[in-house]
Amino acid sequence: MKNNSTNTVAFEMAKHRKLFTMLMITTILILFSSAIQAQSSSSARAVALGSAYTSLATGIDAARFNPANLGLKTHRQNSIELAGIGANINNNSFTLDDYNKYTGAYLSTSDKNDILNKIPNEGLKISFEADASAVGISYGSFVFTTSGTALADVNLNKDIINLMLNGNTYADTINITGSYSEGYAYASAGFSYGKAIYKSGSRQLSIGATYKYLKGFGLEKVIELEGMAATYATGIEGQGKAIVHKSEGGSGYAVDFGAALQISSQYTVGASIKNFFSSMTWNKNNEEIGYLFNFDTMTVANMGNDFITSDDYTIPIGDFTTTLPSSLNLGFAKTSGKTLWAVDWEQGFSSKTGVSTEPRLSAGVEFNQFSYIPIRFGYGFGGNKNSAFSIGSGIYLSAFHMDFAVVTGNSFSGGSSKGANFAFTTGLYF
Repeated sequence: MKNNSTNTVAFEMAKHRKLFTMLMITTILILFSSAIQAQSSSSARAVALGSAYTSLATGIDAARFNPANLGLKTHRQNSIELAGIGANINNNSFTLDDYNKYTGAYLSTSDKNDILNKIPNEGLKISFEADASAVGISYGSFVFTTSGTALADVNLNKDIINLMLNGNTYADTINITGSYSEGYAYASAGFSYGKAIYKSGSRQLSIGATYKYLKGFGLEKVIELEGMAATYATGIEGQGKAIVHKSEGGSGYAVDFGAALQISSQYTVGASIKNFFSSMTWNKNNEEIGYLFNFDTMTVANMGNDFITSDDYTIPIGDFTTTLPSSLNLGFAKTSGKTLWAVDWEQGFSSKTGVSTEPRLSAGVEFNQFSYIPIRFGYGFGGNKNSAFSIGSGIYLSAFHMDFAVVTGNSFSGGSSKGANFAFTTGLYF
């Protein structure tokens, strides 16, 4: 049976249940609809095609997706990219329809169970990316690009969400182990080149590479996070710790490699390895931040009497090195005619922020019945991203072009989206 102090704890927790619920809804569900991330880059054409772009990318886009395409005459362009931005945030549990349904509403037991059932056992994951580019120049087989990128992954243990919704109950154990977060931002300046090494009629084989100088702006990563709280007849007991590494700057490099085979005047296959080599040394104001806490048989009666002991510290640490996520991309595309299409396979070499060892498949189609207004559709599934449809178009007037794209969810309805994703690119051909 519960004693009086345990009943008091349960009563106090019940009073705040509505607050926990609103915090969860506004902090977690609104997150994905109000922030930004880029699918693969700031290329609006690539986003519209579901990122099935390894063998279809030309000019400046080829430098980002497969530099070997620059060795193919059909994929070269003389152009200037004036500006590009891609933005998106995704979560693995809630759609925009869920947000509209639950935000501001009174949550019944059935509603709470529905919310918890939408969250996978590994927890609620929120992934963020943003990519902005400017001053991109493509001339024949050479490309120079500049861009800025930010990425972050956050995962919340399912127990934390359960606590927010239902409060703490008797004989219950809350565990935060499995939660994590990592984020970093950097700028890059890249130089790309592609060269054909074999030609026979319309058939060509080319190779290419992109070298990028990286300037880090900041990194923050949870190195260790663990903790638990349990309710007993005598009160609540718990302990935990968190250790975070952070830096305010660094520098490094990354190298992409690619190969492309133009089978005929209409079809091309290609492969690229993004960030095949990479290294970033963080050396500006590096710190380790730690927090430890412990409480033993805490009740409402004694929780204000220094029953919680905690300790936190901040210490400088030496330089440390990280690498960018590396992935293999394979593509096959129809590259000429009024209707173009492409399919891609993407797979990371490790599970890091932005990539997954689980493969992702994508496909896209572009209709050019009106050359000045292309219509594009795409679909992708697998990997560490949600299944999603994409749609986009553009305006091509003489030397000027402007492209835009949005990504929905498992249907073309925006309500099925588990995030917000858009891209915009503009430039000149000469």
